[in-house]
Amino acid sequence: MTDTTPAAARPLAAVILAAGKGTRMKSDLHKVLHPVAGRPMLLHLIAAVGEMGAERVVVVTGAGREQVEAVVAPHGVAVAVQAEQLGTGHAVRQAEAALVGFEGDVLVLYGDVPLVTAGTMRRMVERLHAEDAPAVVVLGFRPSDPGAYGRVIADAEGRIARMVEYKDASEPERAETLCNSGLMAVRGADLFALLARVGNDNAVGEYYLPDIVMLAAADGRGSAVIETGADEVAGVNSRGELATVEAGWQARRRAEAMAAGATLLAPETVWFAHDTVLGRDVTVGQNVVFGPGVSVADGATIHAFSHLEGAEVGAGAEVGPYARLRPGAVLERKAKVGNFVEIKKARLGEGAKANHLTYLGDAEIGAGANIGAGTITCNYDGFLKYRTSIGTGAFVGSNSALVAPVTIGDGAIVGAGSIVTGDVPAYALALARARQENRAGWAAKFRDMMRARKAAKQGG
Repeated sequence: MTDTTPAAARPLAAVILAAGKGTRMKSDLHKVLHPVAGRPMLLHLIAAVGEMGAERVVVVTGAGREQVEAVVAPHGVAVAVQAEQLGTGHAVRQAEAALVGFEGDVLVLYGDVPLVTAGTMRRMVERLHAEDAPAVVVLGFRPSDPGAYGRVIADAEGRIARMVEYKDASEPERAETLCNSGLMAVRGADLFALLARVGNDNAVGEYYLPDIVMLAAADGRGSAVIETGADEVAGVNSRGELATVEAGWQARRRAEAMAAGATLLAPETVWFAHDTVLGRDVTVGQNVVFGPGVSVADGATIHAFSHLEGAEVGAGAEVGPYARLRPGAVLERKAKVGNFVEIKKARLGEGAKANHLTYLGDAEIGAGANIGAGTITCNYDGFLKYRTSIGTGAFVGSNSALVAPVTIGDGAIVGAGSIVTGDVPAYALALARARQENRAGWAAKFRDMMRARKAAKQGG
């Protein structure tokens, strides 16, 4: 009997396969934990199924399981273990215990195919509940080089006549360009019953997940394929493929940023993270890198060769060139951070400036304050971190060291070259440096003495 419940109203689960060794990566880090856009590949998928409102998520692990389990633990997903690598069908079966009692739809995804969107997943589930009620929905694609991918033989409406692995395909079947990505949508009630019937009588003796399509066909139930672009289902098995997937993701994100109203002066040189947020009329210069956790408000400018991570840039603010904003950096409206300035866990108030050669860590800088070139907050004593507070409208002269914990009051002035170890009251002048002494004629006498010494040495 066909289930007529709308797809959106049915419970959803996802099984993500992450048991492979990934030997071609030649890495001590598990393959699915290598990052794309600053986030592990596996977490891209977990985020996407989260958008879908998945009720259960099961990650199937194997080699290197400890690494994978540590990363997914905070995300509330279940873990199943594939102790032996006996094929994709066998891998999915390991999730059966974690899905006992589940009545809904199941998406089968791959941890090394990280860029499948929630929108595509939604199309798969919706097709599963179309009028013809396919037993399985397969996600297909047409790569420029079909190579050794499994082939999907289907009619114009996407009804599948046959699916076959490349190793087992005939020459006419290998001529087909529609390929199997491996991703599927199946009703939970069907998935494990079909998997229990999958055999391993094939070229490599493995239990193939796609075989469930032909098993359903033998029961008189059809399956369907929907298509997506090859870039969305690109897999990662090597460092080169990882770089290709990253490059593709970056190209799409740059296009999105410009379409949304940001100016990228040299788009191909700007690097985004998965969660970068740019406001309207933001200008981004050449060779700018956004690490995770950055938001840039309307009208701000990020000049060339700046690196931002975990930072908030306010409306109309300026960063760089050659500036570094580390986690916890906050620039309020029209604040300015100039060349070779590093900000860490510090807030610059509205209109505050640190234009050159400065380090501000664990600090609060008031509105309109001016931080001179070469100023640093000495926030670490080798054991603990301490905060510096600089008041509204304060002026800190060049080459000053502010030894935290310390407070510079509103409107105060710190003389250039000062080492400030105590609080400075509001509107006071702080001078903390040795008194200058000028000795008339000393330099000339010194040079005469040194010339004579040099001549005597050469003559000897």
